Amino acid sequence: MIALSHAVSRSGKGTGREAAAGAEDASPSSQPASSRVNNALKVQVRPTDIRAVEGAGNALAASPHAAVGSGPLRLVGNGIDRQLHCRVLQSPLAGVSDRIFRNLVRRWAPDALLFTEMVNATGLELGHGRSKLDDLADERGPIAVQLFDHRPAAMAEAARRAEACGAFLIDINMGCPVPKIARKGGGSGLLRDPELAMRVVAAVAAAVRIPVTVKTRLGWCGASADPVGFALGLENAGARALTLHGRTREQGFHGQADWTAIARVKQALTIPLIANGDVRSPEDALSCLALTGADGVMVGRGTMGAPWLVGRIDAALRGLPLPPIPGAHQRLALAAEQLDALVEAWGDKGLLIARKHLGWTCQGFAGAAELRHGLMRAPTRDDALKLLAQAAAGLGAREG
Repeated sequence: MIALSHAVSRSGKGTGREAAAGAEDASPSSQPASSRVNNALKVQVRPTDIRAVEGAGNALAASPHAAVGSGPLRLVGNGIDRQLHCRVLQSPLAGVSDRIFRNLVRRWAPDALLFTEMVNATGLELGHGRSKLDDLADERGPIAVQLFDHRPAAMAEAARRAEACGAFLIDINMGCPVPKIARKGGGSGLLRDPELAMRVVAAVAAAVRIPVTVKTRLGWCGASADPVGFALGLENAGARALTLHGRTREQGFHGQADWTAIARVKQALTIPLIANGDVRSPEDALSCLALTGADGVMVGRGTMGAPWLVGRIDAALRGLPLPPIPGAHQRLALAAEQLDALVEAWGDKGLLIARKHLGWTCQGFAGAAELRHGLMRAPTRDDALKLLAQAAAGLGAREG
């Protein structure tokens, strides 16, 4: 066990932006999908369950030696089990976590579970989004595929495709708050229809041999949220791990993530739970794990422009020296490399995609604001690379 002796209190946690191989074992499912759905829908949270877990957050926070397991985290599949050798996961990020971004994260976190961008099951059925699955088996380290949709049959077929392409595991998105997705019943829209949510999980779990996980939120809104009951239903339907974001869909990304609510869900489940929300630094991760008792953390928006964050948190959890945060010259070199790779992959469109990454990466040094202004208006890759080179030369002159 790794003692989280460096964890800080929730109120005092660091908020500044930080500038695994799979083991296959036989584990056949003993329940048909229909039985899992029926059992999931019968889950009721008893008052004694609530009383047993409602003090979990305070109890964990009071202990300065709350710990996260140091050994591999085993996820049971329907014939193929997986092991996570890193307790820090990189969240799927639409328009961000493509293969090029994942390769950057992998430099600092070789064993971390990374995710594709969300894949629309219906779109995949129609031939769209297949590039997100291409060559998964050729990537270093474990890569999960996250699917979203509200149709169980389409989700099952998409999961089969992803498994055939080399997915480490299948993750079902039940947390995306974007209106155009939620309105159609996908993402966080499934929070409003627990019966359908359980049917989706059961269908996907029955379709593949690898583990199926779910990423979700505390509920649709505060008034109707029942995160413990919903999580137990997902577990009984066939989910083999749960990532829980500590906000409701109504909150989006506003307000503070409720880590105490995550602690209550953790205490109720028997499957692993990954905590998500407001983890932007190693200090945040240590504090979150101390409070929630979760089996790991997932980081998302904090890695935009900081692909080293997952590796730094992993080092903190292992009690190792933290890799240094890249300095200005390293950031500029990283920005140039990512720009080159995106243009190589996407042509002129790659320059447009790169602009947001350049904006996130080129921060925290003298002249950064002026540089970002120029990069957003650079008409070609060469123009953008010239601006980056000039910025690097200017830093050298100032340092000299």
